[in-house]
Amino acid sequence: MAEDPVMTAAELTTFIRGSFPGWEPPHVVEAIGPGRTVVRLPATHAMLRPGGTVSGPTLMTMADTAAWAAVLAEIGPVALSVTSHLSIHFLRKPQPGDVVATTEVLRRGRRQAVIDVRITSGGDPAPVAQATVTYAIPSMPSSPPPPA
Repeated sequence: MAEDPVMTAAELTTFIRGSFPGWEPPHVVEAIGPGRTVVRLPATHAMLRPGGTVSGPTLMTMADTAAWAAVLAEIGPVALSVTSHLSIHFLRKPQPGDVVATTEVLRRGRRQAVIDVRITSGGDPAPVAQATVTYAIPSMPSSPPPPA
């Protein structure tokens, strides 16, 4: 059973953008729901590879970022949750344009989460890539540490 989100789409976007010193990812969390997120990466020329297609590294970054957003939506702003596995299938040539990832949390335990990510591009609803991403979740202290 999927958990209700503990962060809003706006809170997730703000947290993701503020988590990388010296770089502000352009990703926008558009929607969240129990076990599901939708993340958009607005199109830029830097996303393209020769031949006018969205690059593989762009799609992998999108899969990773969208999976992270799905985990954060359920556990809150825990910057130290990290990717422990990412497997991606490139299904067809991605068209230039915004890249959109829709996630589904397949399983979340105390120590890890497994997320399915489907990626579309250029406004076409057919997926251009599918990824399975596993995130390691750091231990959460059960109570605050004692005062020093």
